[in-house]
Amino acid sequence: MPTIYEYLGIIIQFYSREHEPIHIHAVYNGNIVKVTLHVRDGVVYRTTYANHAGSFPPAKLKQLKDFVSKYKQALLYAWQQYFDNGVAIKPIKITKKI
Repeated sequence: MPTIYEYLGIIIQFYSREHEPIHIHAVYNGNIVKVTLHVRDGVVYRTTYANHAGSFPPAKLKQLKDFVSKYKQALLYAWQQYFDNGVAIKPIKITKKI
């Protein structure tokens, strides 16, 4: 279960044996949100969010949405590298609000 990013206490990761559609799991205090990246012609054109376990506090959900909005193409690239090319992911920790 590789961690891709840690952003202000939110852990953003893939599960090791994932499936399409392309998505990530964001974990905060035991709560999990699944974020699906909708891709067309190599570009993320829409994202959708679904509670997977528990519920993110509203402020943390906003931070997650802001993060995904800014990093959606980087998340897509990480997915492609990990699942399509077998490249290990080195997690990046971001401690300042974007």
